[in-house]
Amino acid sequence: MQTILLGIGALGLNLPALVAQLVSFTLLLVVFRAFLYKPVIRMLDERKKRTEQEVAKELEKARQQGQEQIAQAQQIAARIQEDARQGAREEAEQLLARARSEFELEKNNAIAALRREFASLTIGAAERVIKEELNPEKHRRLIEEVLAEAPSTGTDGADRG
Repeated sequence: MQTILLGIGALGLNLPALVAQLVSFTLLLVVFRAFLYKPVIRMLDERKKRTEQEVAKELEKARQQGQEQIAQAQQIAARIQEDARQGAREEAEQLLARARSEFELEKNNAIAALRREFASLTIGAAERVIKEELNPEKHRRLIEEVLAEAPSTGTDGADRG
């Protein structure tokens, strides 16, 4: 041990001062650990918890905003679909009305053509009856002839009236 003390002394170290400094450092370390380390760790843990809570709040807020945006997008999509359906209904009603109108016009044209044809046939039959004697047998025969000729006259009979 003497050689160690001489070796330490040769290095220029004072052993009692070194021991005193080691004891002081150990006491200071214990005091700091007891009074500073635990409160600092507790403070850091609390800060971490607060930060986590704030992050959780922000995430919840962002989630709610996302859900609101999704709901708005769904409402807009539903409105667009309803508008499209309404437009299709209106277009279908317009097409149906146009088809009915065209059908009515065609029907009226056909009726008018039939009336013209019937008038033409009636006039033709009356002309033949007037030229012939008023004999019931001849009258019936002339009407049958005119009716038999009717399909072959087509639209030509309409030009006569």
